[in-house]
Amino acid sequence: MKKLFFAFVSAAVLASTGAAMAATDYNKPPAGDSQYAACIKASNENYTGGNDKSLIKGQTMAQAYCTCVWNETPEDFKGSLARFAETPKGKSTKALCEKHSGWES
Repeated sequence: MKKLFFAFVSAAVLASTGAAMAATDYNKPPAGDSQYAACIKASNENYTGGNDKSLIKGQTMAQAYCTCVWNETPEDFKGSLARFAETPKGKSTKALCEKHSGWES
């Protein structure tokens, strides 16, 4: 019984730390990426606090948010990341990325 309990606790701890680490494991958008740059610009123009520190070390809230949205959209996505996040289809991505950046509304 003790072995089963220990295995369960170990699995739970590993799962929770893996989920916490995944939140900061987003790929950095390539330098000069136009979608990412447009997302930063739109975020700073349309929302307050974009230049404040985010939950992600070394990133502003706008940078962390747009990095998340950039990573969460499909590879072949060609539109505006900021506009996508405002659509019904992008609603869950927006919520995830607001939480990721600490920019929850």
